[in-house]
Amino acid sequence: MQAHRIIFEAPERAVLRPFQIASPGAGEVLLKVDYTVISAGTERANLMGLPNTSGRFPYTPGYSGVAHVIEVGEGVQDVRVGDRVLVTHYNAHCTHSVQKASDLIVVRDDRVHAIEAACVNIASMGLHGVRKLQLQLGESAMIMGLGLLGVFACQFAAISGAIPLIVSDFDSQRRDLAIKLGVTAAFSPDEPDLAAKVKQLTGGQGVNGIVEVTGVAAALQQALACVARQGRISLLGCTRVSDAKIDYYQQLHKPGVTLIGAHNDVRPQVDSYPGHWTRKDDHRAIIAFFAAGKLQARPVISETVSPASAPEVYARLCQMPNPPLGIVLDWSLIA
Repeated sequence: MQAHRIIFEAPERAVLRPFQIASPGAGEVLLKVDYTVISAGTERANLMGLPNTSGRFPYTPGYSGVAHVIEVGEGVQDVRVGDRVLVTHYNAHCTHSVQKASDLIVVRDDRVHAIEAACVNIASMGLHGVRKLQLQLGESAMIMGLGLLGVFACQFAAISGAIPLIVSDFDSQRRDLAIKLGVTAAFSPDEPDLAAKVKQLTGGQGVNGIVEVTGVAAALQQALACVARQGRISLLGCTRVSDAKIDYYQQLHKPGVTLIGAHNDVRPQVDSYPGHWTRKDDHRAIIAFFAAGKLQARPVISETVSPASAPEVYARLCQMPNPPLGIVLDWSLIA
């Protein structure tokens, strides 16, 4: 069977290519993909071959989407033809995919829109960064960087009871969006006396928990200036250049600050426990939040495009230091 997928053939060169896909084997299902979401920061970095990416080409991008089952293999019982399922875990931007049935999360709640479902895996990364802080009700929180992960992280911090909830981003439209989503204050990182203003908002104490989403060394330095004594900083962003100048005694050891690595691959595989949830458990929780109207995806989506426009879309990402917030690929537009 012929399918199509997006491939990064060389640095700054993305193409849509046909490929042959086999029928599902025992324990597998064949999916027809409905929507996938471009993770602009991660995919831009891989397309440009930036540090701390694989650096290998060809490369298949994509890890968050929604699909429906069109064929099941031998022995599959819990997933049926017609089921709507999450497309996750680096499955690629493609029209069709074969997956293990045991890896799938079925989305049966009709209150969850397909585009919301497509965002679940990306949203789970923002939730992962917040969970690492183990926020207590009434603690202050700050989200540094308002890309896709950051906007979801600020929503999860609000759900977790963070007050005040502060965000920072250079883009004024993203700061305005965060205010609409209920944050207390939104600053640009180049705001004069930012650390002093953050401490004023927190009664002079500094922020209890910070999620650093940008991966920029200067942002970590700024986080250390804003964090409270015995505060926690969750490092969610993938650092591409490590040039932070840190006084480990004055900024970490003496004030008792904790730096927490929050890469998505450090999740437990089986059982969730406080601060450490499995991918599947977070996915189920996010689906429930979408269904209850407590989490928003629509304001995060900047545009929905045909995968046929992938070369132009990715060329634009390479050229823009601040790419669009969320780009959804509509695979129904590919025959």
